[in-house]
Amino acid sequence: MKTHLRLAILGASLLAIALGVYILIEPQRMTLAAVELVNAQVVDGQIIYAENCAVCHNAAGEGIGANPALNTDGLKLMDYDTLYKTIARGRYNTAMPAWSVTDGGPLNDAAINALIVMIQNGDWHDTQIVVADLGLAPRVPLSVTVPITMLETIAALPNGAALAKGVELYAANCIACHGASGEGSPLAPALNDPVIRTERTADQLIKTIGLGAPGTVMVGWNQRLTSEEIAALVTLIQRWDEIPLDAIPQPPVQPIIVTEQLLATGQTLYAQTCSRCHGTDGQGTRRAPALNVQTFFDKVTTDAAMIQIVTSGVPGTAMPAWGDRMSVSEIEAIVAYVRNWEQTAPAVANPQTTGGGQGGPPWQRNGTTPQVTAPQSVAPQPQAVQPTPAAQSTTPTTTTLQSTTPATTTHTAGGTQGQGQGTQGAGHATATVTTAPPTDWRAILLLAVPGVIFGGVLLASSWELVKMRKSSG
Repeated sequence: MKTHLRLAILGASLLAIALGVYILIEPQRMTLAAVELVNAQVVDGQIIYAENCAVCHNAAGEGIGANPALNTDGLKLMDYDTLYKTIARGRYNTAMPAWSVTDGGPLNDAAINALIVMIQNGDWHDTQIVVADLGLAPRVPLSVTVPITMLETIAALPNGAALAKGVELYAANCIACHGASGEGSPLAPALNDPVIRTERTADQLIKTIGLGAPGTVMVGWNQRLTSEEIAALVTLIQRWDEIPLDAIPQPPVQPIIVTEQLLATGQTLYAQTCSRCHGTDGQGTRRAPALNVQTFFDKVTTDAAMIQIVTSGVPGTAMPAWGDRMSVSEIEAIVAYVRNWEQTAPAVANPQTTGGGQGGPPWQRNGTTPQVTAPQSVAPQPQAVQPTPAAQSTTPTTTTLQSTTPATTTHTAGGTQGQGQGTQGAGHATATVTTAPPTDWRAILLLAVPGVIFGGVLLASSWELVKMRKSSG
């Protein structure tokens, strides 16, 4: 009988200790689990945003034209239900479509929830890196400024005041999608078109500008522009052939967003398409000059100039044009990789002696184009990541993420921007939790004290039971 009592007391003591330990560690474990869930949803939301939203709201959520910015405190603090309704069902009489599968869209509840968590808890700089790594960043400028002298010249034309106003408005609001000279882009059609001038009436153009074009990225501008301003834009479209060709300045090339993934993509593409002529490490061969040398960077000072060389080739040399075989994103990856040599490039090149053709470098003379194979796929085409099943249920926690920001570099470039989309690689930045949330000792004490009291009562009861057994014996 005494042995059984001892075992009972020991078991009760172990149970009390285990309960106390569980009460101590459970709050922190639950907090960490919640942070990890939010962190995973942010990563999923970044990829979903890149594949579905960046084309209208830009890579870092700063908006394009009349499409609103998303990187605002108002959206970050907006209640969950309002955000869900806006994304799932769209917004009436705007270019914001319904994204929920129940309303004909491509996203399920888990995907929409991941977007909301990303908007409210993510970092837009990290999202910009993800969009760039996936090759989905809209490479378009937002606006340019027309010189005052040019506006005065246009205003001097017959009935030129409205025409000059239209040019100014177009440069500030429309160039991002329709191009500097109204030539169009992958995002929107050309407006400087004789067909539009002859076949579209003013009323039709006013309706399109004011209400937008369903099924396209053309939003309605009647909330941003007055009826007089819309009429001025119509005047420009109908009289575009009267203004000088260079009336609206060509915008500068957007800086290349350089990431580790972009440099890795550029390295692979360079090895596949450039190294046999320019050398394994850009040191040059008998077929082509060195790129990894200070004299090259002294001549080619901007990324835009290098992009132009790679895209169009160099007439009269063996440098081929790669613009019809590579996307803009792939060319930018090569340019970023080569530009990365600039800081350590030697003053004098040490040409590679193996390989190459005969008779001196063809860059300096006429010659045949080297037989270079077209670039192969660098990385698998990015696939949409299915958010975790847990993302389908409850309203996201408001735990603040502590994220590491990827190191990035930008190259300032000038010149003309080419249009196009391409895959830069499937890698992406992630928002990672670096430290655990602070421990809430008040909650721990609140839960631990009852456990200790329960253990004490259990031990006291066991001791009283032992004394009763002894007295009855």
